This record gives sequence, structure tokens and C-alpha cells, in this order.
Amino acid sequence: MQVILAASGGGSRGTMTEDCRQALASASCIIGAPRLLEGLAEDYTKNRVAATRPQMILEAIRAQGDGCVVLYSGDTGFYSGTRSLIPLLENEGISYRVFPGISSVQLLSSLLGRPWQDWMLCSAHGVDCNPVGAVMQGKPVFFLTGGELGPAELCRRLTEAGLHDLPVVVGENLSYPGQRILRGTAGEFAKEKFESLSVLLAEPAPAVTRRMPGFPDSLFTRGEVPMTKQEVRAAILAKLSPNPDDILWDVGAGTGSVSIELALAASKGRTYAVECNEKACELIRINREKLGAWNLKLIEGAAPQALEELETPDAVFIGGTKGSMENVVNLVLDRNPKARICMSAICIETLYQAVRALQNHGIEPEVTQISVSRGKAVGSLHLLMANNPVFLIAGNCDG
Repeated sequence: MQVILAASGGGSRGTMTEDCRQALASASCIIGAPRLLEGLAEDYTKNRVAATRPQMILEAIRAQGDGCVVLYSGDTGFYSGTRSLIPLLENEGISYRVFPGISSVQLLSSLLGRPWQDWMLCSAHGVDCNPVGAVMQGKPVFFLTGGELGPAELCRRLTEAGLHDLPVVVGENLSYPGQRILRGTAGEFAKEKFESLSVLLAEPAPAVTRRMPGFPDSLFTRGEVPMTKQEVRAAILAKLSPNPDDILWDVGAGTGSVSIELALAASKGRTYAVECNEKACELIRINREKLGAWNLKLIEGAAPQALEELETPDAVFIGGTKGSMENVVNLVLDRNPKARICMSAICIETLYQAVRALQNHGIEPEVTQISVSRGKAVGSLHLLMANNPVFLIAGNCDG
């Protein structure tokens, strides 16, 4: 027995390949989604089975026997159900052939006159995705949409992150008679309604070129709020070692200098800056937009209360808690015992509290002191001017 897995392309007959047409013409049974079966020509077999889940398709193949064609939309290699069905067929020893098709990304590319080879491809069709993190990767992003995550909802999430003016394109009903190409911004399209068969292309989010951890202090707007200096920031990022898709917290964020570096390092994830000082919160907003940390969300409030509704973190920096150090550490490790933690202290008392908080959870803290002196011109000479020594207390950061 052999099964053919065929892609119907964009949906209209004009986008179907000759291989797919011939397979359908000779099929003894056609299996696929109801929408695809209803749109088939009358001259194909009337023996059609509506099924979308891999196990249901497999059962239909068993029941129908040889000559089955499983029909998919778009391309069999682009977020297609073939990925789940093929292992089932191989496990059953059922032979198969795969016929690719023209995908929606190809259709949109041709209509726009733009090559798609440099686009980042994301699926929001029946699955959740992070559109903010996607547009922060420095490439145009093509979103295959569907279900609750249509173009309007994706644009709403981009707008909430501050990307109101981000240029976007929506393609509706591609290859069908009523197809439309709509150009606008995320803010404009967040309020619109689009057809269920739609795709979205978003341009890259504005960003500052990121080199190594430890941005120059001069890049941040500071005001009168204390700021973690460049050398210490670089060490904090080294301790926490954020992964691209991590969930990160910065508790007592100040100007947001550490928050922003964490957010940019984990650009596919989300970072939360928790701060209760009103002036500091305003600086975080300014610096977030200035440096393009669109995946950074400001939480205005005091810890630990302000942390209770946040996503469970993979790593946390604690820069200030106003006396609630132990409670914050307890909350973090209760939520995720493996969370990487780094705390900073300039006072011996704070150092003691941080060490004790980790030891109470059976974690042996790693304590580092960082002393930085910077050169300052005095006449024709240069003197080294010392900054306050800073203690970094880390836990769960050794691998």
C-alpha cells in the first residue's frame, strides 16, 4: 500500500501543481480538511473522508486501503500536518510519497515583488507565538496566522510593546478571487478585522546594534536614579547567562540598565523590570524605547507583592528590595527551585542577608567582589577614581 501526501498550494486550482492534480485524479479516496474537500473539482472521486488529526487520517487510510491521497493546504514542508503523520506511517510500514506545493509565504512574496529568502518564518496558526520577540531578531517576519492569533491580535501585541508605528503588510485570501494586500502599521491594523485566511508580514523592530554585554553607561538616560555601571552589568549577565527564550526578572530595576541588557540577550523571551520609584519607572520607559528592548515589560510596584502574578522566571537579578531580600528569594525559588539568581550589594549587611537567603534553600552562594576604578584627567595627568566596591551573590549559576 502506498499513500500520497499532496499539497494543494494556495487553495485555488491555479496554484496546484501538476503532480497534485494527477494524484487527485487517480485517487481512490481523498482525505483532508472539510474546507479543502469542498473546494475540489467534481471530476475527482466522490469518496472523500474529512479528517485533520494524524491518528484519524491513519485510521482512514487503514480503512480505505491503497490509492489514498491525503490533501494538505499550502506546502507539505511549511507548518504542515505531514510532520506528524509521516512518523505514524513509517511506524505502520506504510509507503508514502510527498508532493510539495506553493505556500502562502511564496504567494505573498510574489505579490509584493520581494524575495522571501531573508524572512523569518513563524506560525501563529493554532499555536501561541511571541510576535515581539520575533520582530526583534533583525529580519522581516512572516506570520502564518489562524484561530485566535489573526493579524489584528498579533498587531495588538506589537502595539502593546510600543511598536505602534512598525510597518506591516496583511495578505488576505491569497490566490482566491477576493485576495487583498493591505499596507499599514501595527497600531492601525490592531483595530481592524481580517479574513480567516490571512497572513502577516512585519518589518524588523528598531534596534541598537548589540555587541557584547555591558553597554556604555552613556547610552542610558540616567537622571538622579542610581545605575548599575557597565563593568558590573557585564558581570551580572555573565553570572545569569540568559538563554534567548528565557523568562527574566529584574527586581529593583532602577534606570533599567540591567533589565534592558537582559531583555536584549533573551530577545525571544520576556523580561520584567520591577520598580516602585516613579522617577525610575519613567527612566525605564525612556531607556527601553531608546535601546529597542521591546520585550521588556515594566511592572510598577514593590517586591515581593508585585512579583506574584508574573511568569515563572528562569533567571532573576535582584538589585534592590527595600528590606525584603529573603522574601523575594523565597518567592523565586518556590516558583522555580532551579532559577538562576544574582544579587548585588554594596553594604555588608545586604551581603549577609543575600548569603543567608540562598543558604536557607540549601544553595551554596558564590560571592564575588568587583572593584572598578576609572581614569580621570587632572591637568596633564590622569588619576584613577574608584567606584564603590560591589558584591555579586549568585546561586544556581554554575551550570
